[in-house]
Amino acid sequence: MTQTSTRRPPAPAPAERAKTLATRDCPATLVPTGGKGGERVVPVLHHVHSSGSVSILLPDGDPLVVRACDAEVAVMLELADEAPVELREPVRGLLWITGWLRPLGEAAARARALAIAEQRPDPRLLDLGHGLRLLRLTPASLVLADAEGTHSLRPHMFSAAAADPFTDYEANWLRHLETEHADVVGQLARHVPEELRGGRIRPLGLDRFGLRLRVETETDDHDVRLAFSRPVADPAQLSGELRRLIGCPFLAKQRQSD
Repeated sequence: MTQTSTRRPPAPAPAERAKTLATRDCPATLVPTGGKGGERVVPVLHHVHSSGSVSILLPDGDPLVVRACDAEVAVMLELADEAPVELREPVRGLLWITGWLRPLGEAAARARALAIAEQRPDPRLLDLGHGLRLLRLTPASLVLADAEGTHSLRPHMFSAAAADPFTDYEANWLRHLETEHADVVGQLARHVPEELRGGRIRPLGLDRFGLRLRVETETDDHDVRLAFSRPVADPAQLSGELRRLIGCPFLAKQRQSD
């Protein structure tokens, strides 16, 4: 994808973007690193904790489980942030968490599974101890790559960051904008660089600093960030900023009277 402007509008800090990505239900792949290496593994379930450690559910007989029972295994977990609307290139960003993998004892695994279930109930957790094993990835470093750039993070930076306030709201809001309000997306096109306005404009992302659009042309994809006048924290503030971006006459008059 191509950035269309050299002037970068305000955006969440890298650690905040990484924390936001990690809280989503992203596709995950586990890759052994180091001398022995190994094949990529798709966990049965993964959960990134606020500290940056990751709980990973794998079948008992998986080679990684067997290796980790003998000694900690160096691994990298790759999380792919996919857009909630169908796009030609759906991945909006990648987060790589590198560290050490080891299995948890029976009591520790049960306690951690209960903690996960309180945040995100998942029937796969019920299979713990019945053919599935819970392992912990202790992070050494994290790397985020998205439209804003590539950034290396230490675990304490990730741990201290908060996820974007619209994390749980974004997917349904963007799908609603795409399917029910094509006219609004069309009006937002006036903020897109003139040379791209002939492309197909799609809602790509939402955070407290602004709205992101994807412009799909015949030959390339371009991401454009539309900045809000100020960071927003709730749907009411978001509604006001969206009306400002589309040039709502009522909102303009309201602001003049304030």
